[in-house]
Formats: sequence, C-alpha cells, structure tokens
Amino acid sequence: QVQLVESGGDSVQPGGSLRLSCVASGSVFSIDNMGWYRQAPGKQRELVGTITPRGTTNYSDSVRGRFTISRDDAKNTGYLQMDNLKPEDAAVYYCHADIITDLGLLVDSWGQGTQVTVSS
Repeated sequence: QVQLVESGGDSVQPGGSLRLSCVASGSVFSIDNMGWYRQAPGKQRELVGTITPRGTTNYSDSVRGRFTISRDDAKNTGYLQMDNLKPEDAAVYYCHADIITDLGLLVDSWGQGTQVTVSS
C-alpha cells in the first residue's frame, strides 16, 4: 500500500510565494511521473504541471514562469514552488504520482489536497 501526502498550503497575499511538498510513503520502490493539479471552487480540476523521472518539466500556460516543479527521489518527495502568486491561483492543490511498489505494481496515486488562498 502506498500513500501521498501534500503539505505547505497556506494563505498569502498577491505576489507572495509558497512551497508545496508531496511525500510518498508505504511500499514505494520508485516513482515514475509526478504531477500537480488544482481545483478552484466551481471549476474542474486542472493540470498545473508535471515532472518526469529524469526531471523534465512541463507547465500549464497560466503558471509557466512563476511555478517550478522539482523532485527528490531519495526522499520520495515532489515539490511545487509557487512565486508571484495571483488571486486566480487560489485552489486546492493535489499531487499525483505513478508509484511503483516493492511488488512491481504501478499504482496511480493521489494526495488528499492542500488549500492555497491568495488574497489581500
């Protein structure tokens, strides 16, 4: 069994920064692709960005240049650095990862979400 847990959500003013973390635990052998998604009230969940095992990143147009995704495989952890936050970035942020377990199974895993609020 594997689990993803996000942390780091908070309330910040426009222009501020936050760093979200996503830790995988349990029977984790390795992590393939990781991604961050967000969902604002009344809206569909949308992709923020992804990172491959080699560290190749891809971002949505709305966050490119402001957000940075990284990972530390030794810690089974992914990060989302968010700079120059705007009110429209406010949402619940979810981490996703394709986790390979000790038994060689590929598990499509989601975290529980962490709230980001951006307001003055």
